[in-house]
Amino acid sequence: MTISTQRYCTRRHALAMVGLMAGALAMPMLATAQTPTPIVIKFSHVVADQTPKGQGALKFKQLAEKKFPGRVQVQVFPSSQLFGDGKELEALLLGDVQMIAPSLSKFDRYTKKIQIFDLPFLFDDIAAVDRFQASAAGKSLLTSMSNRGLLGLGYWHNGMKQMSSNQDKLVRPADVKGLKFRIQSSDVLEAQFRAIGASPQKMSFSEVYQGLQTGVVDGQENTWSNIYSQKFFEVQKTIAETNHGVIDYMVVTNAKWWNALPADIRTGLGEAMSEATVHANKLSAQFSAADRQKVITAGRAKVQPLTKEDLAAWRKAMEPVLKKFEGDIGRDLIDAALKSNQ
Repeated sequence: MTISTQRYCTRRHALAMVGLMAGALAMPMLATAQTPTPIVIKFSHVVADQTPKGQGALKFKQLAEKKFPGRVQVQVFPSSQLFGDGKELEALLLGDVQMIAPSLSKFDRYTKKIQIFDLPFLFDDIAAVDRFQASAAGKSLLTSMSNRGLLGLGYWHNGMKQMSSNQDKLVRPADVKGLKFRIQSSDVLEAQFRAIGASPQKMSFSEVYQGLQTGVVDGQENTWSNIYSQKFFEVQKTIAETNHGVIDYMVVTNAKWWNALPADIRTGLGEAMSEATVHANKLSAQFSAADRQKVITAGRAKVQPLTKEDLAAWRKAMEPVLKKFEGDIGRDLIDAALKSNQ
């Protein structure tokens, strides 16, 4: 090999080594420049966007995506677009969705203690419900289903329940005797309507309007927000202002999925949920008053006020329900709830 040829080979080898080193240095830079796949959170619920729950879900989306731009994406599916209220818990446990906000009644198969929220005439008003949920006893229920794969992130208010029927009179328990009432799937609610002589019929929320319209059921119980947004007032003759119970929601996630999230994501999402909860609960109070007035203004159903004597008759008729479920729920929890009324 000549000297010139030897110099040429040495130079080419040196250039090749420089190229390899440059490539090696460039590879991690390219990898870090790649956009990470965002964490997608499917938030499914069964009511309309314009309800307090619907607005709470949209607020959570806004706050979560603002905290983690490009890292978290929240997809909200209202009005049973993905799953009805009979399937959403199963979907959550299977990982098909990451967050749902069912009525508290839906959790009685996971813990009997949650039945406390279905007991009739336990809370005087929504402020008492709020105080109980903010107490140590109320907060303990959020984590009471972790061993079953469910983790509560917060309580969202809907409001106090009113009773409606397709009859002209709805003042005392005798006025519902023999009537068919739609209920959520709940042993407590079933016992409640049996106690007043009515026939409880379990039915998905999305089927209630048609059920009332066709006479499959004669009546139902619900909040002013749901009565108005779902147009139940169009297919009922009388709505009695009983305020006999509460419909609230628990925003719940898959415990295993949540615990596998990066710590900073969990913290940030928890903060977003707290802010969304305040927003949703503030709206709930506003919606309740406004939707009540809208129902009255529409004039399709008579809104029946009740006297203290009328309410006392309803309370007395439903009193055996509290005694029946005291063993499952726990006297200590019931006492904590009653204390919230003071």
